[in-house]
Amino acid sequence: MSRELFTLADRIKSLRERTGITQAETARQLGISRSGVNAWEMGLSVPSTQYIIELAKIFDVSTDYLLGMENTSSISIKGLTQKQVSVLLDTIECFKEINEKK
Repeated sequence: MSRELFTLADRIKSLRERTGITQAETARQLGISRSGVNAWEMGLSVPSTQYIIELAKIFDVSTDYLLGMENTSSISIKGLTQKQVSVLLDTIECFKEINEKK
């Protein structure tokens, strides 16, 4: 999916699925109904500023990333060895080089 088409709804759903939590669990953490989270993911409604901030905290991303203002994300390297971190960084650089050649 291109950057331009990756909406807030897409990002919320993708991040939620990546973290392995259900809509119901996301809703519980936010103190709202599951149908509210579902409506965000379907693009039927948009979370308020308060919920944008809370979603960013839950998914460990910036609000700018969540809103599509930046195309960077962060990953936690907690619990990884230095060698594993090095492999990840090398892989990222490899992908960047491939993309630059396109």
